[in-house]
Amino acid sequence: MSRLAIYTEDGKLLKETTDPKEISEELKKINVLFERWSANKPLSENASDEEILEAYKHEIDKLIKMYGFQSYDVVAMTPDHPKKQELREKFLKEHVHSDFEVRYFVYGDGVFYLHPNDKVYVLHCTAGDLISVPPNTKHWFDMGENPNFKCIRLFTTPEGWVAQYTGSDIAEKFPKYEEVVNG
Repeated sequence: MSRLAIYTEDGKLLKETTDPKEISEELKKINVLFERWSANKPLSENASDEEILEAYKHEIDKLIKMYGFQSYDVVAMTPDHPKKQELREKFLKEHVHSDFEVRYFVYGDGVFYLHPNDKVYVLHCTAGDLISVPPNTKHWFDMGENPNFKCIRLFTTPEGWVAQYTGSDIAEKFPKYEEVVNG
């Protein structure tokens, strides 16, 4: 189940919700798109990237039209990925991109931390969730010690996004994936 918690920068909880409509409304205030999607046909857990993209073609095409995305792909992380710890550490540092960061969770989950102002929005995304973080929005991502997810990603440039780290240590002050997910 998706969950949004909004904190002050010093960690005081201001609001928490699991209602997708309320999550969407709160994130819209900071220009972050949050939607729930459904495939246009049943998919097995072993579905190919092509089958996944076809099942979500209508939604992908809608985003391409709205934002001018030029490329998209499917990315997967599994507990046996040889670089899982290295990749987790890379994404755990606050950063920005000159491009959107768009993820649709086909299966599995992850936690996005958004820091667009003097608050931190902690969003636990689960299967069926789409999040679109606008360019230059400070954020970080935690996939946990044993990541297990498959996501559709969309980009406005063919080469995708490049992280520009802020140098802030704020990410160290907030709970990691395991604590967010297990409460």
